[in-house]
Amino acid sequence: MKKLPGTFLAKKKDGTIYYRSSFTYRNKHISLGSFSTALLAHTAYKEALRLVSTPSLTLFDYQKEFTLSFEKYVILLNFRDNGLYFPTPIYMRLKYFSYYLDPHTELKFSIDDLFYYASHKIMCRGGHYFVADYGMQVNILNRYGIKNYAVYGKDYVLLNQDPLDFRYENIQILNPYHGVSRTSHYGTMKYQAKIHLHGDYIIGYYDSALEAAIAYNKAIDLVQKNGCQKNFKQNYTEGITPSVYAEIYSKVSISSKIEAYLAE
Repeated sequence: MKKLPGTFLAKKKDGTIYYRSSFTYRNKHISLGSFSTALLAHTAYKEALRLVSTPSLTLFDYQKEFTLSFEKYVILLNFRDNGLYFPTPIYMRLKYFSYYLDPHTELKFSIDDLFYYASHKIMCRGGHYFVADYGMQVNILNRYGIKNYAVYGKDYVLLNQDPLDFRYENIQILNPYHGVSRTSHYGTMKYQAKIHLHGDYIIGYYDSALEAAIAYNKAIDLVQKNGCQKNFKQNYTEGITPSVYAEIYSKVSISSKIEAYLAE
């Protein structure tokens, strides 16, 4: 049987035969994926050739019936239009770039993040976006100083109300501290500091977020001194001198339950 252009026979470790598809464009050899039959591999090859040779084709022309994956379609489209090849589905814009998870999910990022997302694949789980980093799933919000389980509208907001726009100028952090939240306490708005041990422990209520953040740090110091091995993240209090920090640290009150905590 005559070999179809762009197809290559391959074998898995268990002996199963499959077919790889690839082609060369702008002096770069590009893999198009693996397929169960030579015909499917050849079809992906033809779709890729048509895409790079037809300037009128856009992202909106992708169809779910295509053999070529949407991810590879975006990668090739960006290479064709912008001359830049990335292994992730990035499409360059004038002052930012888009990262497409599917034809209807366009995440937007600042150019400063290009190198990072060109080498980190984004996944979605439970409405949250993650990247695999050193074998762990890391919430992409962490990159922008937004802590895990932060509440939208309470801890941060996206200024243009687009939940997929992660450009730096669109992100406003309302609460940069771990374990701190603004809440009503006996009818007055206060800043609550809370720490999770074997359950949630309220450290106390404070007049400012800074006091609550330092109280959280103090609580960490106390429970670790008493044998707790949990790796807590200390709050970084930017903009105050060490002497001011020490003064607040010494004066801020801590719940007696925290002071009496003993790790099991």
